[in-house]
Amino acid sequence: MKTKKIFVAGHRGLVGSATLRVLAGRADYEVLTRTHAELDLEDRSATRAFFLEHRPDHVVMCAAKVGGILANASYPVDFLHNNLRIQLNVFDAAHESGIDRMIFLGSSCIYPRDCPQPIKEEYLLTGPLEATNRPYALAKIAGVESCWSFNRQYGTHYVAMMPTNMYGPGDNYHPENSHVLPALIRRFHEAKRKAEPSVVVWGSGKPRREFMYSSDLGDAILFLLDMPDERFAALTHPDSTPLINVGVGEDVSIQEVAELVKATVGYQGELKLDATKPDGTPRKLMDVSRLAALGWKAKTPLDVGLKQAYEDFVHHHG
Repeated sequence: MKTKKIFVAGHRGLVGSATLRVLAGRADYEVLTRTHAELDLEDRSATRAFFLEHRPDHVVMCAAKVGGILANASYPVDFLHNNLRIQLNVFDAAHESGIDRMIFLGSSCIYPRDCPQPIKEEYLLTGPLEATNRPYALAKIAGVESCWSFNRQYGTHYVAMMPTNMYGPGDNYHPENSHVLPALIRRFHEAKRKAEPSVVVWGSGKPRREFMYSSDLGDAILFLLDMPDERFAALTHPDSTPLINVGVGEDVSIQEVAELVKATVGYQGELKLDATKPDGTPRKLMDVSRLAALGWKAKTPLDVGLKQAYEDFVHHHG
């Protein structure tokens, strides 16, 4: 069997590192990685030169500027322009170097704020976006359209995969710029360490979110990479949007997940909700029937994944 060369862009992030873990030990795949210091994907010339020199067969496009509600509100230009630059450079270089397959990773925030639940792929662009992360969402929507446009115009095989909220080893635990679950892990851990009497969680606690362990997403990416050519090509037919949701198919309230994090960390104080802070989208549950019909589903229960995520946090952040 011919060895396939795969470039995992953004390999140090949550999704990229999970992809590396599932590719480890696979003799049929040669994995290419570059740190930001080694290759700045916002540099068009450098990105083009890298692709033309190494000519990977497949690309897993995980590289992006990401963050939670506060980060998106504070740096909207960065979330829009940085991601657009990265995507334009990678898509153009991939096409010029003859990439066989590309899996572009987006986010469930591309869907309208108030669309029906669970969220089907065809709900894209059917209503207004959530204002708190609209710049990032628009950049990712542009990535979906790039996949479809290249497939239509050039016959490429580019697929856009939209994961639900992710967590796991290698997550971003920044106190201000992280997503909800890693932010909760850090907050409860620090409160436990300092013996603080209470932990305040933003919002009413009522919004519902779906959380998927990062290794499950890595497994889903590998599932697509391993697909025979005919099956993969069917996902990129020019007549339909090459968009696939990936998630666990069930959700919990923010208050429920906060209580679960509290128990996992072993924090004994009080959990308080601050309803004066924004809630964000009321609910985001992905319809994962398309991926399930292809033969894949998530395996890691939330309590199991959360325990592993917390162990990883303690190991790296103490």
